[in-house]
Amino acid sequence: MREKLNLNVIPVLIGADQNCYNVARAFHEEYGLVSHAFGRYAIGITQHTSIVKFHEVKELNTDDILLLVLGDFAAQHPDETLIALGCTDEYAALLMRHREELEDRYIIPYIGEDLMEKLVDKADFYEMCERYGIAYPKTVVVSAAGDAAAYTEDKLGFAYPIIVKPSSSIDYWHHPFDGMKKVYTSASPKETANILAQIYGAGYTRRVILQDRVLGTDANMRVLTAYVGKDHKVKMMCLGHVLLEEHTPKGLGNHAAIITEYNPTLTAPFRAMLEDIGYRGFANFDIKYDDRDGKLYAFEINLRQGRSNYYVTSSGLNIAKYLIEDYVLCRDIEFTEARQPHFWHYVPIGVVYKYAHKAVLPEVKALVREKKASSSMWYAYDVLRNPVRLFYLLEHAHRFYKKYKTYCPDQG
Repeated sequence: MREKLNLNVIPVLIGADQNCYNVARAFHEEYGLVSHAFGRYAIGITQHTSIVKFHEVKELNTDDILLLVLGDFAAQHPDETLIALGCTDEYAALLMRHREELEDRYIIPYIGEDLMEKLVDKADFYEMCERYGIAYPKTVVVSAAGDAAAYTEDKLGFAYPIIVKPSSSIDYWHHPFDGMKKVYTSASPKETANILAQIYGAGYTRRVILQDRVLGTDANMRVLTAYVGKDHKVKMMCLGHVLLEEHTPKGLGNHAAIITEYNPTLTAPFRAMLEDIGYRGFANFDIKYDDRDGKLYAFEINLRQGRSNYYVTSSGLNIAKYLIEDYVLCRDIEFTEARQPHFWHYVPIGVVYKYAHKAVLPEVKALVREKKASSSMWYAYDVLRNPVRLFYLLEHAHRFYKKYKTYCPDQG
């Protein structure tokens, strides 16, 4: 239930994708606030909506332009409290890099650049996991392309097929090439060498992760979202059991359907790590269950709320409320961890029923019958009396059926 507060607050969201809409919905549901979103180009999900005002800014991902845009916006709203949030890794990194410059006019709920540099690189993150007893897959780190002989199973210490992915996703996306993927699966040393040649040939200079492939379907994935207050204490944790992911080449791994679950044994070391390193703001962890040994392995940390953050809000832990309570109302916030299952989906529910692993469907259908289910897209306030929005959502749903038919494998 919305608290009756006279808040003079504007959420300023950098990036205009699904992540942005989910955050904007959280602010609007809880406080009736309308967000301003800045992006390099218009994206359907944040167009024709009553809860987001979109501003197109070319080259927004450059330091000078971002600072200019945020400075101008602050000058135009001298009496409002402004909260800036990045909705991609790149934009979140820019806000962290310029936190001190922006904090005179914006609430910037992020860590500083020094800690960012230690966490954003996957290789460095795995070293930190080692210290806190957080399991991660067997990993080899490389710094340049090499001959296939360097990537045999004997040299790596684990069997093919393997996972190949850039250690720094922010830097990686700055060097596009044909056939570019978020994550690669390699079936042989020769293929590994070819993938590395493509990545480094495009201009990428950071490390690349070669990793033991953790087996299992989308339903083996878990996602953990945490909010750490400005006092560096964890205030909220919400673990999600991923049921289905996106499967397009550039969307591979994005969560499409989740059920919240409770596993304090798993989440405790993540809480300890975040508090010990002096973290603040949202953190998002990708974790996967390995059918071979029955263990859960951490893959990476995102230094922001994840794209699928509405799974947290819909479970009863509104992410916007944590920011307002912490930074605007300056209230004490007790630690809360999601306990009750709730089903969230981004793709149409028919896609979930058709493509998710059959073993998870009974729980999904039970939660739907119990009305413990939510969709990011279908926000009644934003759809009622808005036929253009309705038409977009229907067309958007139709495209998902086509995408899954083309790209999604049989998951059993």
